[in-house]
Amino acid sequence: MSSYQLPPGAPLGKTSAYVDQYDASLLFPIPRAGKRAELGISGDMPFFGADLWTAFELSWLNLRGKPQLALAHFTVPSESTHIIESKSFKLYLNSFNNSRYADAAQVQTLLRQDLNAALWRGGACQSSVGVRLIGPELFDREPVYELDGLSLDRLDVECSRFEPAPDLLHAANDEAPVTEVLVSNLLKSNCLVTGQPDWGSVQISYTGAPIDQEGLLQYIVSFRNHNEFHEQCVERIFMDLWNRCKPLKLSVYARYTRRGGLDINPFRTSHPQALPANTRTARQ
Repeated sequence: MSSYQLPPGAPLGKTSAYVDQYDASLLFPIPRAGKRAELGISGDMPFFGADLWTAFELSWLNLRGKPQLALAHFTVPSESTHIIESKSFKLYLNSFNNSRYADAAQVQTLLRQDLNAALWRGGACQSSVGVRLIGPELFDREPVYELDGLSLDRLDVECSRFEPAPDLLHAANDEAPVTEVLVSNLLKSNCLVTGQPDWGSVQISYTGAPIDQEGLLQYIVSFRNHNEFHEQCVERIFMDLWNRCKPLKLSVYARYTRRGGLDINPFRTSHPQALPANTRTARQ
């Protein structure tokens, strides 16, 4: 188990009471700044992006007491000052279970309002969280796609390092720049607090000197015993690639398998571009 200590009051790693009446105070924000400082990030961010969340267990009652349900997609801007601890997010969503609302639009409004307040911790909201609810009549339109790109997992490499090892990353700076999209399903890290495994797939898109693919795969595997939240892992991967390989352009996108009815899929890019569609993979 990690020795990391969450701020007082965090529910992760503790027994929590089940609250089934709406309670926005259950949301527990964690500042992004501390972990970013470890990566040498301060002031202006070296990337753009968002954290794409999916909630598979959202339900409430209509005014007659009949249960309603939906899938929910959340787009959390990477410039927000805080992330939301995932167990607290789950507890918060559960608090809707026996609360009554006129319609899904009222639930959506509450979700956006509460998440913005937590993500900016009472400060000015620089960019709003996106909230989209998908009702049961549209469930069969939810696709399943794997990440596009050349699979690094085809390579037969020896792996012996299981903590992040950025020295494994190399680029052939004497060769002409290329544009590549590389993917791997072998990303695994652990929860920063509980040490429970987090399984993911990662897509790396770049333009620049060719990155050594064997070293890149070994580097991805090196996260296997690393304790860090999803968002922090992706920012670490981005910064290691940016600093070691010095690409002209870089994007890193990871899709992690769900836990507790939630999946978290961070995306970071060096240049403004459209966010990827929040489309689940087979493992999610």
